[in-house]
Amino acid sequence: MSQNRILNHQEIEHKIKRIAYQIYETFAEEELIILAGISKNGYILAQKISTVLETISDLKVTLCEVKIDKHHPFKEITTSIPKESYTNKGIVLVDDVLNSGTTLIYGVKHFLDVPVKKFKTAVLVDRNHKKFPVKADFKGISLSTSSKEHVHVVFEENNNHAYLV
Repeated sequence: MSQNRILNHQEIEHKIKRIAYQIYETFAEEELIILAGISKNGYILAQKISTVLETISDLKVTLCEVKIDKHHPFKEITTSIPKESYTNKGIVLVDDVLNSGTTLIYGVKHFLDVPVKKFKTAVLVDRNHKKFPVKADFKGISLSTSSKEHVHVVFEENNNHAYLV
């Protein structure tokens, strides 16, 4: 199986910085925002965005890890912080790749169980094969791929990359 690199380390770092600036522009009037990263790569991406936000703004960022069973997203979703911590706050739900939209839409649904001030979504790679009416407000790159192709994002120290298989 061949793989095509779609983003190298430098390109990913640039896209993370751009997403962080977009988030700052959107939430500039807030004192605190919640970056909720979907477990594994989404959470790693949220951490990287948070690091950039700390250097470019005075926003206080609370990181939240969102655990979703990606194969059965309708099962219970848990977060690393209690609901009271994100009630009436601005939230950005973060994932590495937006494929069908299933994981993202169930993640959004979970956070809407409490009142929120503002809600946005961010992904590094947005594929155009959605089954659900969900979109990424902030995205690094959009790709039109076949439904048989898969995008993999790898976060390694000084070697972040994304490829298409």
